[in-house]
Amino acid sequence: MISTVIIAKNEEKDIEESLKSVSWCDEVLVIDDYSEDRTVEIAKKYGAKIFPRHLNRDFAAQRNFGLEKARGEWVLFVDADERVSPALRAEIFQKLKSDPKYNGFYLKRTDFFGGRQLKHGETSRVKLLRLGRRKAGKWQRNVHEIWEVRGEIGELKNSLIHLPHPTISEFLREVNFYSTLHAQSLDNEKVNPGLFRIIFYPLGKFIQNYFLRLGFLDGMPGLIVALMMSFHSFLAQGKLFLQWKK
Repeated sequence: MISTVIIAKNEEKDIEESLKSVSWCDEVLVIDDYSEDRTVEIAKKYGAKIFPRHLNRDFAAQRNFGLEKARGEWVLFVDADERVSPALRAEIFQKLKSDPKYNGFYLKRTDFFGGRQLKHGETSRVKLLRLGRRKAGKWQRNVHEIWEVRGEIGELKNSLIHLPHPTISEFLREVNFYSTLHAQSLDNEKVNPGLFRIIFYPLGKFIQNYFLRLGFLDGMPGLIVALMMSFHSFLAQGKLFLQWKK
């Protein structure tokens, strides 16, 4: 039995296509952070089980709540702006039948921005542990969370389709939100916000993603994403510095 968990907050623009892409799962759970739009209505339309729960700035806790409510032996985590392709669906079925030694699988992710697939830069290297046995581990860290699954981990060849940030303004809102949570996590991990991290870490990230990882080959979308990810790093380090000053 496979359960899918989607964590959501005001996702009426995206969640319908995400739900369609996981309709083959035995159950679909939506952990909803008290959405104020049609998210819950749409999820109910597709037969999802709705569990209202405040995020409280902790994505790992939200995902672990989903693990507790799921009934399947295997759990697949999908975000509202992600889609499971038919090829990935077929590979999941094949792997779960043929490779019982694994407790989890890394999934690659194919990103799109401005209507263009990003084939280079930071997003081209993303691998996420999103499919695992329900009882094999827990999620850690409040943002940029990691599913720490015990045992052997495999990797699937087909990718999740990721369609984030339809506008620059939404991209900026997300960068501001996630950088605040990231700064809190760094503070909890006792990271020292020195001048080097504030200035050179974001600059180094841009150089790595745009030049060394060939982000410039993705044209203007590649430049925008490289700048935004660097800006995210700058904001996180700056907010961490201000927290330490307090």
